[in-house]
This record gives sequence, C-alpha cells and structure tokens, in this order.
Amino acid sequence: MKRILASICLLLLLLIMVCPTNVQAISTDDILNGADQFLKKGGGEDSINRTINDTTLQESSKFLYNTLLGIGIIIAVIAGMILGIKYMLAGSEEKAEIKQTLPAYIVSCVVIFGAFTIWRFIISMVQ
Repeated sequence: MKRILASICLLLLLLIMVCPTNVQAISTDDILNGADQFLKKGGGEDSINRTINDTTLQESSKFLYNTLLGIGIIIAVIAGMILGIKYMLAGSEEKAEIKQTLPAYIVSCVVIFGAFTIWRFIISMVQ
C-alpha cells in the first residue's frame, strides 16, 4: 500500500515538474475594459432590436410544445402496439415477462403526459 501511494506521489510530482503553468497578472482596469467591450457588443448603438418579442416567444413555445407532444404520443402508441402484438403472439412465460414491463410503460406515459400538462399549466400561468 505504501509503495502504491509513494508511486502515485512521485508520478504527481513529475507531472507538476514537467507541465509548467503560466500565471498572468491582469489589472482591474483590464477587467473593466473587457466587460465594457462585452456590453457594447451586446447592446450598443449598432444592435438591431435585441429584445425578446413576446409573440415570437409564445409561437415558438407552442410549436415546440405541439411537436414534442406529438412525438411523445407517437412513441407511446408505437410502444403500446408493440407490447400488445408481443402479448398476443407470446407464450405463457413470455406473457408474464410482458406483464412485468407494463407498469414501466404506464409510468413512462404518465411522466410524458404529466410533463406536458405541467408545461402547459406554467405557460398559462405566465400569460
């Protein structure tokens, strides 16, 4: 144990010696000038109406909501169809295995549709 610890310490010491670090001193004036330049790039006179438009945000949120909800419904229906077909074609042991996966399927459907319900509720509360 002591040999392993000693070899690790030796390896770390060699890494510290081989890989030098560069330390640069920066004055507070340089920091403040950099911050001012950053702010000017984001909101100076040359910016073109960079504020968030409410209607655009609502439209994109509705589009994203509907798209993700549609994808979630399609996946849930396809997974349910696959489980149903497997159940109809399966033997008794395979039916027992499929019945064990049903609670996970139901929980995943509740999570998917619950998340979209919460999303819709939050959006309606914000508006």
